[in-house]
Amino acid sequence: MTGERDTHVPVMAGRVVELLAPALDEPDAVYVDGTLGLAGHARLVLEACPRAVLIGIDRDPHAIDIARDRLAEFGDRVRLFQAVYHELPEVLAEAGVRRIQAILLDLGLSSLQINRAERGFAYATDSPLDMRMSPDDRTTAADLVNTASRAELARILRVYGEERFADRIARRIVDERDRQPFTTSARLVTTIADAIPAAVRATGGHPAKRTFQALRIAVNAELDSLAGVLPAAIDALALGGRIAVLAYHSLEDRLVKEALRTASSDRAPRDLPFVPEGYGPELRLLTHGAERPNESETAVNPRAASARLRAAERIQEAA
Repeated sequence: MTGERDTHVPVMAGRVVELLAPALDEPDAVYVDGTLGLAGHARLVLEACPRAVLIGIDRDPHAIDIARDRLAEFGDRVRLFQAVYHELPEVLAEAGVRRIQAILLDLGLSSLQINRAERGFAYATDSPLDMRMSPDDRTTAADLVNTASRAELARILRVYGEERFADRIARRIVDERDRQPFTTSARLVTTIADAIPAAVRATGGHPAKRTFQALRIAVNAELDSLAGVLPAAIDALALGGRIAVLAYHSLEDRLVKEALRTASSDRAPRDLPFVPEGYGPELRLLTHGAERPNESETAVNPRAASARLRAAERIQEAA
């Protein structure tokens, strides 16, 4: 456990704190970390904002245990909940909180999940084909690979992995599972590589990267959860409250961009010559497009390279 804490480097941490801290200056200001992980961001925010209190959410019970240990020094400023982030309204109701001053969603995999081979997320290490972010979930990647139809597998790879060889890979997976069900990641990686033309395998990164991304998203219903939490998080923001989201691939970032763009646009009918009171934008964008980590950060933390950070502030109550 100590090693996991020592090696964890939260992505764009300084910028995240800079964006959220102005909303957390009042006594008992509520900061929600919807993807707590190893609590790297949460710890930095609590240190920078000594009057803030944390509601930490993670679906992984192991992450909750580690975070509880890491954040013990902050005492009753910390309340942790095992939940999926789209369950934010239920968590806030249980905590007795109606409005929050800041929320961070750091999407994708945590270091805890990547570094533990038995979780099955890493295509470079042979491990059980699991990929569940919570061991309480029922469906594993092996279940999906071994039971989904060829058409469904191809759709998952095409939509969630943006894999141009989705049909070829799905066909090869079905052929191979008919011989023997998949149980480990190494055999799946070999099957994927065999389905991709040799000339393509030599370029463009690991041949299994997109397929593993797609399976992980499907197993954990990540995009459905994100689509659910974004409006809930925006609705929960108090006036002056801030939301920051770190996305790691275009599918996530597209959802975040659209949610913040919609909330930062006026809601008046297009044919009106003016915007009536109460129909102006709810949010003000704090980032111009998606901010990216600088070279010095990616040199220290290569996993940050694909990060896209967007943030906004509530400037008007919801109608």
